[in-house]
Amino acid sequence: MQAVTFSLVLCLLLTLTVTACGSGNGNSASKPDSSPNSAVNEPGGTTNETNTSGENTTDEEMKPEAGAKLMVWEAKEQLEYMKQVAADFEKEYGVPVTVEEMAGGDQGARLATDGPSKLAADVLTLPHDQIGQAVKAGLLLPNDVFEEETKSTMVATAVQASSYDGILYGYPKSVETYALFYNKDLIPDAPKTWDDVIAFADTYNNPKENKFAIMWEFVGYYSYPFIGSFGGYIYGDNNTNFKDIGLNNEGTIKGFTFLQSLKKILPLNAGDITYDVKTQLFQEGKLAMNIDGPWSIAAFKENVNLGVAPLPKGPDGQDSLSFSGVKSYYVNSYTDYPVAGRLFAHFASNKENQLKNFEMTGAIPASIEAGEAPEIKDDPIIGGFFEQFQNSVPMPSVSEIKSVWEPLKAAFVSLWNDSNLDVKQTLDQTVTTIQADLESK
Repeated sequence: MQAVTFSLVLCLLLTLTVTACGSGNGNSASKPDSSPNSAVNEPGGTTNETNTSGENTTDEEMKPEAGAKLMVWEAKEQLEYMKQVAADFEKEYGVPVTVEEMAGGDQGARLATDGPSKLAADVLTLPHDQIGQAVKAGLLLPNDVFEEETKSTMVATAVQASSYDGILYGYPKSVETYALFYNKDLIPDAPKTWDDVIAFADTYNNPKENKFAIMWEFVGYYSYPFIGSFGGYIYGDNNTNFKDIGLNNEGTIKGFTFLQSLKKILPLNAGDITYDVKTQLFQEGKLAMNIDGPWSIAAFKENVNLGVAPLPKGPDGQDSLSFSGVKSYYVNSYTDYPVAGRLFAHFASNKENQLKNFEMTGAIPASIEAGEAPEIKDDPIIGGFFEQFQNSVPMPSVSEIKSVWEPLKAAFVSLWNDSNLDVKQTLDQTVTTIQADLESK
Protein backbone atom coordinates (compact mmCIF):
# COMPACT_ATOMS: atom_id res chain seq x y z
CA MET A 1 0.00 0.00 0.00
CA GLN A 2 1.54 3.23 -1.15
CA ALA A 3 0.29 5.19 1.78
CA VAL A 4 1.60 3.02 4.54
CA THR A 5 5.06 3.05 3.03
CA PHE A 6 5.56 6.49 4.41
CA SER A 7 8.57 7.58 2.61
CA LEU A 8 8.12 11.19 1.54
CA VAL A 9 8.26 11.87 -2.14
CA LEU A 10 8.70 15.51 -1.58
CA CYS A 11 10.40 13.49 1.06
CA LEU A 12 7.67 14.89 2.98
CA LEU A 13 5.75 14.83 5.81
CA LEU A 14 6.37 13.07 7.38
CA THR A 15 7.17 8.11 7.82
CA LEU A 16 4.57 5.60 9.81
CA THR A 17 2.53 4.77 11.25
CA VAL A 18 1.30 4.19 13.48
CA THR A 19 1.80 5.46 17.12
CA ALA A 20 4.86 4.61 18.93
CA CYS A 21 2.81 5.04 22.03
CA GLY A 22 3.41 1.48 23.04
CA SER A 23 1.28 -0.97 24.82
CA GLY A 24 0.50 -0.39 28.43
CA ASN A 25 -0.19 -4.06 29.06
CA GLY A 26 2.73 -4.66 31.35
CA ASN A 27 5.00 -6.18 28.74
CA SER A 28 7.04 -3.06 28.21
CA ALA A 29 10.49 -2.60 29.64
CA SER A 30 10.81 -0.81 32.95
CA LYS A 31 11.06 2.94 32.64
CA PRO A 32 14.61 4.22 32.36
CA ASP A 33 16.01 6.72 34.80
CA SER A 34 14.94 10.10 33.45
CA SER A 35 17.87 12.10 34.77
CA PRO A 36 20.01 13.97 32.22
CA ASN A 37 22.66 11.35 32.86
CA SER A 38 20.42 8.31 32.51
CA ALA A 39 22.93 6.70 30.19
CA VAL A 40 24.82 5.51 33.25
CA ASN A 41 21.86 3.25 34.00
CA GLU A 42 21.43 2.00 30.45
CA PRO A 43 23.22 -0.82 28.66
CA GLY A 44 26.45 0.55 27.32
CA GLY A 45 26.01 3.86 29.10
CA THR A 46 29.00 5.73 30.44
CA THR A 47 29.27 8.13 33.32
CA ASN A 48 29.44 11.76 32.28
CA GLU A 49 30.86 14.13 34.86
CA THR A 50 29.88 17.23 32.90
CA ASN A 51 26.14 17.14 33.29
CA THR A 52 24.58 15.79 36.44
CA SER A 53 22.54 18.76 37.47
CA GLY A 54 18.86 18.42 36.80
CA GLU A 55 15.75 18.93 34.80
CA ASN A 56 16.46 22.36 33.37
CA THR A 57 19.78 21.53 31.74
CA THR A 58 20.09 23.02 28.25
CA ASP A 59 22.42 22.53 25.33
CA GLU A 60 24.17 25.76 26.31
CA GLU A 61 25.09 24.23 29.70
CA MET A 62 25.91 20.76 28.41
CA LYS A 63 29.29 19.91 27.03
CA PRO A 64 30.12 16.80 25.01
CA GLU A 65 32.31 14.17 26.63
CA ALA A 66 36.03 14.68 26.16
CA GLY A 67 37.14 12.99 22.96
CA ALA A 68 33.57 12.38 21.83
CA LYS A 69 32.94 11.31 18.25
CA LEU A 70 29.66 10.21 16.74
CA MET A 71 28.35 7.99 13.98
CA VAL A 72 24.96 8.77 12.47
CA TRP A 73 22.90 6.60 10.14
CA GLU A 74 20.90 8.29 7.41
CA ALA A 75 18.87 7.12 4.42
CA LYS A 76 20.21 7.72 0.91
CA GLU A 77 17.70 10.42 0.03
CA GLN A 78 18.75 12.49 3.05
CA LEU A 79 22.46 11.76 3.01
CA GLU A 80 23.68 15.11 1.67
CA TYR A 81 21.46 17.00 4.06
CA MET A 82 22.77 15.03 7.03
CA LYS A 83 26.38 15.58 5.99
CA GLN A 84 25.78 19.33 6.16
CA VAL A 85 24.19 19.03 9.59
CA ALA A 86 27.13 16.93 10.77
CA ALA A 87 29.63 19.52 9.55
CA ASP A 88 27.71 22.34 11.25
CA PHE A 89 27.53 20.37 14.50
CA GLU A 90 31.28 19.74 14.47
CA LYS A 91 31.92 23.46 13.97
CA GLU A 92 29.73 24.34 16.94
CA TYR A 93 30.65 21.57 19.38
CA GLY A 94 34.00 20.29 18.15
CA VAL A 95 32.67 16.75 17.86
CA PRO A 96 33.44 14.92 14.60
CA VAL A 97 30.43 13.14 13.11
CA THR A 98 30.63 10.32 10.58
CA VAL A 99 27.51 9.88 8.46
CA GLU A 100 26.88 6.37 7.12
CA GLU A 101 24.18 5.45 4.63
CA MET A 102 21.57 3.10 6.02
CA ALA A 103 18.10 2.56 4.57
CA GLY A 104 15.41 3.93 6.83
CA GLY A 105 13.63 0.61 7.10
CA ASP A 106 16.81 -1.19 8.17
CA GLN A 107 18.01 1.05 10.98
CA GLY A 108 15.84 -0.41 13.73
CA ALA A 109 16.82 -3.99 12.95
CA ARG A 110 20.50 -3.11 12.72
CA LEU A 111 20.34 -1.29 16.03
CA ALA A 112 18.93 -4.43 17.64
CA THR A 113 21.73 -6.62 16.31
CA ASP A 114 24.66 -4.18 16.40
CA GLY A 115 23.82 -2.00 19.40
CA PRO A 116 25.00 -4.35 22.17
CA SER A 117 28.32 -4.91 20.38
CA LYS A 118 28.77 -1.15 19.95
CA LEU A 119 28.78 -1.35 16.16
CA ALA A 120 25.58 0.67 15.67
CA ALA A 121 25.22 4.39 15.10
CA ASP A 122 25.08 6.70 18.09
CA VAL A 123 22.12 8.53 16.54
CA LEU A 124 19.63 7.15 14.04
CA THR A 125 16.23 7.87 12.52
CA LEU A 126 13.23 5.63 13.11
CA PRO A 127 9.60 5.79 11.98
CA HIS A 128 7.36 6.02 14.99
CA ASP A 129 5.87 2.57 14.59
CA GLN A 130 9.24 0.97 15.38
CA ILE A 131 10.09 2.60 18.68
CA GLY A 132 7.95 0.38 20.91
CA GLN A 133 9.99 -2.68 20.07
CA ALA A 134 13.25 -0.73 20.40
CA VAL A 135 12.28 0.61 23.83
CA LYS A 136 11.25 -2.82 25.09
CA ALA A 137 14.67 -4.09 24.04
CA GLY A 138 16.40 -1.28 25.97
CA LEU A 139 17.95 0.21 22.82
CA LEU A 140 16.98 3.88 23.17
CA LEU A 141 17.80 6.67 25.60
CA PRO A 142 14.90 8.92 26.60
CA ASN A 143 14.77 12.49 25.41
CA ASP A 144 14.92 13.72 28.99
CA VAL A 145 17.22 16.74 28.93
CA PHE A 146 15.31 18.44 26.12
CA GLU A 147 11.90 16.99 26.92
CA GLU A 148 10.10 20.20 27.83
CA GLU A 149 11.61 22.12 24.93
CA THR A 150 10.67 19.36 22.51
CA LYS A 151 7.10 19.28 23.79
CA SER A 152 6.73 23.04 23.45
CA THR A 153 8.33 23.42 20.02
CA MET A 154 7.09 20.36 18.12
CA VAL A 155 3.62 19.55 16.83
CA ALA A 156 1.77 17.64 19.55
CA THR A 157 1.05 14.66 17.31
CA ALA A 158 4.77 14.30 16.59
CA VAL A 159 5.57 14.33 20.30
CA GLN A 160 2.92 11.71 20.98
CA ALA A 161 4.25 9.51 18.18
CA SER A 162 7.82 9.80 19.48
CA SER A 163 6.83 8.63 22.96
CA TYR A 164 6.31 5.20 24.45
CA ASP A 165 4.54 4.30 27.66
CA GLY A 166 4.41 7.97 28.64
CA ILE A 167 8.12 8.63 28.08
CA LEU A 168 9.46 10.80 25.27
CA TYR A 169 12.33 9.16 23.38
CA GLY A 170 12.46 10.89 20.03
CA TYR A 171 13.54 14.24 18.66
CA PRO A 172 10.91 14.78 15.93
CA LYS A 173 12.37 15.29 12.47
CA SER A 174 9.59 15.16 9.85
CA VAL A 175 5.95 14.23 9.44
CA GLU A 176 3.51 12.93 6.84
CA THR A 177 -0.18 12.31 6.37
CA TYR A 178 -2.72 12.34 3.58
CA ALA A 179 -4.76 15.36 2.56
CA LEU A 180 -7.00 16.63 -0.25
CA PHE A 181 -5.35 17.07 -3.64
CA TYR A 182 -7.47 19.16 -5.98
CA ASN A 183 -7.23 20.29 -9.60
CA LYS A 184 -7.53 24.07 -9.63
CA ASP A 185 -8.66 24.04 -13.25
CA LEU A 186 -11.71 22.02 -12.23
CA ILE A 187 -12.37 23.41 -8.76
CA PRO A 188 -10.49 26.67 -8.10
CA ASP A 189 -11.02 26.65 -4.33
CA ALA A 190 -10.82 23.61 -2.11
CA PRO A 191 -14.13 22.74 -0.44
CA LYS A 192 -14.19 23.38 3.28
CA THR A 193 -16.84 20.80 4.16
CA TRP A 194 -18.27 17.54 2.87
CA ASP A 195 -21.45 19.48 2.09
CA ASP A 196 -19.37 21.59 -0.29
CA VAL A 197 -17.98 18.43 -1.89
CA ILE A 198 -21.48 17.04 -2.36
CA ALA A 199 -22.71 20.28 -3.92
CA PHE A 200 -19.80 20.31 -6.36
CA ALA A 201 -20.34 16.65 -7.26
CA ASP A 202 -23.97 17.34 -8.12
CA THR A 203 -22.84 19.67 -10.91
CA TYR A 204 -19.63 17.93 -11.99
CA ASN A 205 -20.10 14.16 -11.92
CA ASN A 206 -20.57 12.32 -15.20
CA PRO A 207 -19.94 8.59 -14.67
CA LYS A 208 -20.31 7.81 -18.38
CA GLU A 209 -17.28 10.01 -19.05
CA ASN A 210 -15.44 8.83 -15.92
CA LYS A 211 -15.74 12.29 -14.38
CA PHE A 212 -15.98 12.24 -10.60
CA ALA A 213 -15.68 14.87 -7.90
CA ILE A 214 -13.62 12.89 -5.38
CA MET A 215 -12.00 9.51 -4.72
CA TRP A 216 -10.07 7.72 -2.00
CA GLU A 217 -8.84 4.15 -1.58
CA PHE A 218 -10.86 1.66 0.41
CA VAL A 219 -8.21 0.37 2.76
CA GLY A 220 -8.06 0.75 6.52
CA TYR A 221 -5.52 3.55 6.38
CA TYR A 222 -8.00 5.88 4.67
CA SER A 223 -10.95 4.85 6.83
CA TYR A 224 -9.87 6.88 9.84
CA PRO A 225 -11.61 10.16 8.85
CA PHE A 226 -14.88 8.22 9.19
CA ILE A 227 -13.83 6.82 12.58
CA GLY A 228 -11.85 9.31 14.66
CA SER A 229 -13.63 12.40 13.33
CA PHE A 230 -16.92 11.09 14.70
CA GLY A 231 -15.71 9.95 18.11
CA GLY A 232 -14.68 6.42 17.23
CA TYR A 233 -11.28 4.84 17.74
CA ILE A 234 -9.42 1.62 17.06
CA TYR A 235 -7.83 0.79 20.42
CA GLY A 236 -8.26 2.70 23.65
CA ASP A 237 -5.62 4.72 25.49
CA ASN A 238 -4.24 6.35 22.34
CA ASN A 239 -4.39 3.11 20.36
CA THR A 240 -2.38 1.09 22.88
CA ASN A 241 -5.08 -0.84 24.79
CA PHE A 242 -6.16 -3.64 22.47
CA LYS A 243 -8.65 -4.87 25.08
CA ASP A 244 -10.71 -1.74 24.39
CA ILE A 245 -11.88 -1.75 20.76
CA GLY A 246 -13.84 1.30 19.63
CA LEU A 247 -14.75 0.25 16.10
CA ASN A 248 -18.39 -0.42 16.98
CA ASN A 249 -19.01 2.45 19.37
CA GLU A 250 -21.58 5.15 18.70
CA GLY A 251 -19.06 7.42 16.99
CA THR A 252 -17.80 4.84 14.50
CA ILE A 253 -21.36 3.78 13.71
CA LYS A 254 -22.23 7.41 12.98
CA GLY A 255 -19.12 7.87 10.84
CA PHE A 256 -19.68 4.78 8.71
CA THR A 257 -23.35 5.69 8.31
CA PHE A 258 -22.19 9.02 6.91
CA LEU A 259 -19.75 7.14 4.69
CA GLN A 260 -22.63 5.18 3.17
CA SER A 261 -24.40 8.45 2.32
CA LEU A 262 -21.47 9.49 0.12
CA LYS A 263 -22.10 6.65 -2.34
CA LYS A 264 -24.43 9.03 -4.18
CA ILE A 265 -21.45 11.19 -5.21
CA LEU A 266 -19.15 8.27 -6.01
CA PRO A 267 -21.35 5.57 -7.57
CA LEU A 268 -18.62 2.95 -7.94
CA ASN A 269 -17.83 -0.15 -5.95
CA ALA A 270 -14.74 -0.06 -3.78
CA GLY A 271 -12.88 -2.57 -5.95
CA ASP A 272 -13.07 -0.16 -8.89
CA ILE A 273 -11.38 2.67 -6.96
CA THR A 274 -7.74 1.64 -6.86
CA TYR A 275 -4.67 3.81 -6.48
CA ASP A 276 -3.84 3.41 -10.17
CA VAL A 277 -7.37 4.23 -11.30
CA LYS A 278 -7.72 7.42 -9.31
CA THR A 279 -4.17 8.50 -10.13
CA GLN A 280 -4.83 8.16 -13.85
CA LEU A 281 -8.17 9.97 -13.68
CA PHE A 282 -6.61 12.80 -11.68
CA GLN A 283 -3.74 13.13 -14.15
CA GLU A 284 -6.19 13.14 -17.07
CA GLY A 285 -8.23 15.97 -15.57
CA LYS A 286 -11.32 13.86 -14.97
CA LEU A 287 -11.08 13.49 -11.20
CA ALA A 288 -11.37 16.85 -9.45
CA MET A 289 -10.25 15.83 -5.94
CA ASN A 290 -8.08 12.97 -4.74
CA ILE A 291 -7.37 12.01 -1.12
CA ASP A 292 -3.73 10.97 -1.19
CA GLY A 293 -0.34 11.56 0.40
CA PRO A 294 2.87 13.44 -0.39
CA TRP A 295 4.33 10.35 -2.04
CA SER A 296 2.11 11.21 -5.03
CA ILE A 297 3.17 14.82 -5.51
CA ALA A 298 5.72 13.99 -8.18
CA ALA A 299 3.09 12.09 -10.17
CA PHE A 300 0.77 15.11 -10.27
CA LYS A 301 2.91 18.22 -10.25
CA GLU A 302 3.88 18.16 -13.93
CA ASN A 303 0.43 17.83 -15.51
CA VAL A 304 -2.09 19.05 -12.92
CA ASN A 305 -2.74 22.60 -11.72
CA LEU A 306 -2.29 21.24 -8.24
CA GLY A 307 -3.52 22.38 -4.87
CA VAL A 308 -3.50 20.62 -1.50
CA ALA A 309 -5.86 21.37 1.37
CA PRO A 310 -6.97 19.77 4.63
CA LEU A 311 -9.66 17.13 4.39
CA PRO A 312 -13.24 18.47 4.30
CA LYS A 313 -14.87 19.07 7.66
CA GLY A 314 -17.50 16.60 8.79
CA PRO A 315 -21.28 17.11 8.77
CA ASP A 316 -21.21 18.58 12.28
CA GLY A 317 -18.43 21.02 11.40
CA GLN A 318 -15.74 18.87 13.00
CA ASP A 319 -12.22 18.60 11.61
CA SER A 320 -11.53 15.42 9.69
CA LEU A 321 -8.83 13.37 11.40
CA SER A 322 -6.32 11.44 9.32
CA PHE A 323 -3.71 8.85 10.16
CA SER A 324 -0.14 10.16 10.19
CA GLY A 325 3.45 9.03 10.45
CA VAL A 326 6.44 10.61 12.19
CA LYS A 327 10.18 10.19 11.78
CA SER A 328 12.41 11.18 14.68
CA TYR A 329 16.03 11.03 15.73
CA TYR A 330 16.85 8.61 18.55
CA VAL A 331 19.96 8.11 20.67
CA ASN A 332 21.37 4.59 20.94
CA SER A 333 21.44 3.49 24.60
CA TYR A 334 24.76 1.71 24.00
CA THR A 335 26.53 4.87 22.86
CA ASP A 336 29.78 5.77 24.60
CA TYR A 337 28.83 9.44 24.24
CA PRO A 338 25.27 9.94 25.55
CA VAL A 339 25.68 13.69 26.05
CA ALA A 340 27.10 14.27 22.58
CA GLY A 341 24.39 12.03 21.16
CA ARG A 342 21.63 13.99 22.86
CA LEU A 343 23.17 17.27 21.74
CA PHE A 344 23.35 16.08 18.14
CA ALA A 345 19.76 14.80 18.05
CA HIS A 346 18.57 18.08 19.53
CA PHE A 347 20.71 20.12 17.12
CA ALA A 348 19.62 18.15 14.03
CA SER A 349 15.94 18.57 14.92
CA ASN A 350 15.97 22.32 15.54
CA LYS A 351 13.90 24.72 13.46
CA GLU A 352 16.79 25.79 11.23
CA ASN A 353 17.79 22.26 10.32
CA GLN A 354 14.20 21.18 9.71
CA LEU A 355 13.86 24.05 7.26
CA LYS A 356 17.15 23.02 5.66
CA ASN A 357 15.82 19.48 5.38
CA PHE A 358 12.70 20.77 3.66
CA GLU A 359 14.77 22.88 1.27
CA MET A 360 17.06 20.00 0.33
CA THR A 361 14.72 17.00 0.42
CA GLY A 362 11.14 18.27 0.73
CA ALA A 363 10.65 16.69 4.17
CA ILE A 364 7.79 18.38 6.02
CA PRO A 365 8.90 19.76 9.40
CA ALA A 366 7.63 18.61 12.77
CA SER A 367 8.66 21.94 14.31
CA ILE A 368 5.78 24.34 14.94
CA GLU A 369 7.91 27.39 14.13
CA ALA A 370 9.29 25.79 10.99
CA GLY A 371 5.74 25.06 9.90
CA GLU A 372 4.92 28.75 10.27
CA ALA A 373 7.89 29.81 8.13
CA PRO A 374 6.87 31.42 4.81
CA GLU A 375 8.51 28.71 2.72
CA ILE A 376 6.25 26.14 4.40
CA LYS A 377 3.10 28.05 5.23
CA ASP A 378 2.90 29.84 1.90
CA ASP A 379 3.70 26.77 -0.17
CA PRO A 380 0.33 25.80 -1.70
CA ILE A 381 1.19 22.12 -1.54
CA ILE A 382 3.27 21.61 1.59
CA GLY A 383 1.21 24.02 3.67
CA GLY A 384 -1.90 21.92 3.08
CA PHE A 385 -0.21 18.78 4.35
CA PHE A 386 1.23 20.53 7.39
CA GLU A 387 -2.20 21.91 8.28
CA GLN A 388 -3.82 18.49 7.96
CA PHE A 389 -1.08 16.91 10.05
CA GLN A 390 -2.16 19.02 12.99
CA ASN A 391 -5.52 17.23 12.78
CA SER A 392 -4.06 13.75 12.60
CA VAL A 393 -3.54 10.72 14.81
CA PRO A 394 -0.36 8.64 14.68
CA MET A 395 -1.04 5.32 13.02
CA PRO A 396 -1.14 2.59 15.70
CA SER A 397 2.16 0.85 16.22
CA VAL A 398 1.35 -1.87 18.74
CA SER A 399 1.78 -5.34 17.30
CA GLU A 400 -1.90 -6.07 17.94
CA ILE A 401 -2.85 -3.66 15.15
CA LYS A 402 -2.20 -6.54 12.72
CA SER A 403 -5.48 -8.07 13.88
CA VAL A 404 -7.38 -4.97 12.78
CA TRP A 405 -6.44 -4.12 9.20
CA GLU A 406 -8.17 -6.91 7.27
CA PRO A 407 -11.46 -6.94 9.24
CA LEU A 408 -11.55 -3.13 9.13
CA LYS A 409 -10.98 -3.10 5.38
CA ALA A 410 -13.71 -5.71 4.92
CA ALA A 411 -16.20 -3.55 6.83
CA PHE A 412 -15.10 -0.40 4.98
CA VAL A 413 -15.63 -2.12 1.62
CA SER A 414 -18.83 -4.00 2.40
CA LEU A 415 -20.64 -1.03 3.93
CA TRP A 416 -19.71 1.05 0.90
CA ASN A 417 -20.68 -1.54 -1.68
CA ASP A 418 -24.01 -2.44 -0.06
CA SER A 419 -25.90 0.51 1.39
CA ASN A 420 -28.54 -1.88 2.73
CA LEU A 421 -26.12 -3.44 5.19
CA ASP A 422 -26.79 -2.56 8.81
CA VAL A 423 -23.84 -0.51 10.05
CA LYS A 424 -24.04 -1.58 13.69
CA GLN A 425 -24.36 -5.28 12.92
CA THR A 426 -21.47 -5.10 10.46
CA LEU A 427 -19.20 -3.31 12.91
CA ASP A 428 -20.19 -5.62 15.76
CA GLN A 429 -19.09 -8.54 13.60
CA THR A 430 -15.86 -6.70 12.76
CA VAL A 431 -15.02 -6.32 16.44
CA THR A 432 -15.90 -9.97 17.12
CA THR A 433 -13.51 -11.02 14.34
CA ILE A 434 -10.72 -8.85 15.73
CA GLN A 435 -11.23 -10.16 19.26
CA ALA A 436 -11.14 -13.75 18.06
CA ASP A 437 -7.87 -13.16 16.24
CA LEU A 438 -6.34 -11.48 19.28
CA GLU A 439 -7.39 -14.35 21.53
CA SER A 440 -5.87 -16.91 19.18
CA LYS A 441 -2.38 -15.47 19.61
